[in-house]
Amino acid sequence: MASYDIRPLQLHILKILQAVDQVCQEHHLRYYLWAGTMLGAVRHKGFIPWDDDMDIAMPRKDYDTLMAHAHEWLPQPFEAVCAETDPNYPGGFGKIIDASTTLIEREHSDYLGGVYIDVFPLDGVPSTRFAQKLNCMRYAITDRLIYYVHRNPYKHGHGFDSLIIKTIQALFTHKELQAAIRRIRVKYDYDSSKKILDYDDGFSGIMDKSILGEPTPIKFEDCLLMGLEHWDKYLANKYGDYMTIPKHDEQRQHNFFYLDYNMPYRAYHDTRKFVKHHE
Repeated sequence: MASYDIRPLQLHILKILQAVDQVCQEHHLRYYLWAGTMLGAVRHKGFIPWDDDMDIAMPRKDYDTLMAHAHEWLPQPFEAVCAETDPNYPGGFGKIIDASTTLIEREHSDYLGGVYIDVFPLDGVPSTRFAQKLNCMRYAITDRLIYYVHRNPYKHGHGFDSLIIKTIQALFTHKELQAAIRRIRVKYDYDSSKKILDYDDGFSGIMDKSILGEPTPIKFEDCLLMGLEHWDKYLANKYGDYMTIPKHDEQRQHNFFYLDYNMPYRAYHDTRKFVKHHE
C-alpha cells in the first residue's frame, strides 16, 4: 500500500478529469470512465478508497483529436502527453498531466511527468480468434520492449538480466517501437468493428462494442462525468462479482517513487544516474 495520503492525490486528479470533461463536451468528443474509475462510480459513487489514479477511454478518432488539440483546448497547467506529442513518452496510451507537479511512477523507469489521468484509445480488433490472439501477442511483446528500452538495465544488478536489457536497448529504438505499437492498434478501425479491445487486459479485454453504448452521465464524487451506458455488462466482464470489496492484500495501488504537488516537472532535477536527459 502507498505510504502517502492518497486523498489529496484523488482530488487533484479529479480536477484534471473535470477539465478534460469540459473540453470533450465543448468539442463533442466521446469518452467513458474506464476500469477502476467506472467501478468506483458504481460501487462507491466516486473513488475506490484506495485507488490513486483515474482512467478514461476514448474511441480512436476522438482520442487522436484530443491529443492533437489539447495544447490549445486544455487550460493551464494541464497538458496531454502521448507517443504522438512527446518523442520520449514510453506508454502505449496517453495521459493528461498537471505540468505544475512532478511525478515519477517507477524508480527504474527513465520517464518523469506530472500528476495525471490515463487516457486509453479504443480500437477495433479482427474478427477471428486466431487473429485476435496474434494481435494481442504482438502488442504485448512490443509494449514490453518499450518498457525495457526505458528501464534501468541494472535494476537487478550487473548479471545476465542487465545484459539482456542492454542488448534490447542496443537493438531497438523508442521511435520504431512506438510506431509499431500504433500500427498494431489502428489496423482495425473502431467505428467499423463490432468488437473492441482493452489492450491493458490482453485477449480477455475483447468485448462487444455495443457494451459501451453512448457516453452516459454518472455521478462521481460531487460531479457528473460520462460513463458507459451498459456499465453492468462491462464491469461483470472485467471484474466478475464487482460489488464485492476485495481483500486488503488484493487492493492495488501504485506507491509512486516520487510525488511533488508544488514542483513543475520540467524544473525537477533528476539525479538518477541511468536517466538520459533529453533536450
